[in-house]
Amino acid sequence: MTALRAGTFPEQAVRERARTGAAAAFPSLSDYGSALLGEPVGPAPADALDAARLVPPVFMPLRLEKLIDLAREPLHGDVDLATTVGGFTARLPLYLSAFGSTRAVGTDLGLAAAAQAGALGIPMVVGENVVPVDGYTGERSLLARISAYADHAPDGAGGVVVQQSTEDADAEVWNRVYSDPATRSLLDSGRLGFELKVGQGAKPGLGGLTVVDGDAADRLAGQYALEPLGDRVLRSASPGTFTEEILRQQVRLMRNNYPRARVWVKLPPGRDVAAAADVAWQAGADAVTVDGAEGGSGWAPTASLAGVGLPLAECLRRIGSPCGCLLVSGRVWEGLRAVKCLAAGATATGLGRAALLAVDENPRSGLTRLVEAMALELRLLISALGKYHPSALSTEDLWSPAGWSVPASSMVAG
Repeated sequence: MTALRAGTFPEQAVRERARTGAAAAFPSLSDYGSALLGEPVGPAPADALDAARLVPPVFMPLRLEKLIDLAREPLHGDVDLATTVGGFTARLPLYLSAFGSTRAVGTDLGLAAAAQAGALGIPMVVGENVVPVDGYTGERSLLARISAYADHAPDGAGGVVVQQSTEDADAEVWNRVYSDPATRSLLDSGRLGFELKVGQGAKPGLGGLTVVDGDAADRLAGQYALEPLGDRVLRSASPGTFTEEILRQQVRLMRNNYPRARVWVKLPPGRDVAAAADVAWQAGADAVTVDGAEGGSGWAPTASLAGVGLPLAECLRRIGSPCGCLLVSGRVWEGLRAVKCLAAGATATGLGRAALLAVDENPRSGLTRLVEAMALELRLLISALGKYHPSALSTEDLWSPAGWSVPASSMVAG
């Protein structure tokens, strides 16, 4: 079993879901009829999303509409989770967050996650620096991950989105993927996209970082900034430089150069995240991904992890009512946090570390079982709110000790 550094992430809970599926959405069956339930489990809430609560109303007009439509009382199974995610048809309001070239995403985990995400019919993002480190073809390559997804994806559902860093651009990754006959089926079916990575939650303002040995450093010389780190070498990639006009032109360039591909933009949890999202949507992006400060990372400075970037809840507050498809990630692993994100304005939520832990626990079906548990929770919670599709959720369904209104000052860039 791979050693994945989860930190405060609820690793054992994710592994339990990967083992038992929907049963993990409930207390232990051994407690049924013999235990008092309801006390919080674990430490105090870690952030504002954890502290927020879903608040069903007493009167539910949408439930009445559903009752009339069905000619019976509606149940949680009547909640339709199918969602358009960044231009793709998805069976659930979920997507597989970007995995890059980190060692945790080796042959087994990367390919297993891709295959299961494909079978689930949810979009998958392939992270940056895969080609410069692992190659375009081969066992751990970019094409291997895309093929594993495409081979298992049902017709008409899901999609593959490929990130490109500055080093990837030198390798012309997007050009190769767009023109490759091996990806033609995805392109022809409208299930191929590219994501411009402006930043990442775990290390906003910094580019990709990883640690390599001396031999690898010699091979990578000239491609990355390298510097000693104990008995290893720190490999640093450029984060790129952006202004409003540069972002606007980059999105337009992507649309012009790859007219048949979807265009996504990934933003870090910066203080001007709302303004940046609006620039991307207005330029024509099909989706904006916001990676909260809780987002996972293969490697990052402890100072960044401890105190840099806005929490996901604050990003959602600042963006307010999105004018386009908003995708968010950051410590999402179960249905409750996902529904809170959807109620706060997100179209779908990403699975990052949770997906890695799930396929590490069970490479054949861990992610499938994790999503099985989440899907049940999503239906139960959305139904409890008297609604029957994720798009019907809104901030009226949320209560927070600090309130969920968007401060006027937060809408000003900077």
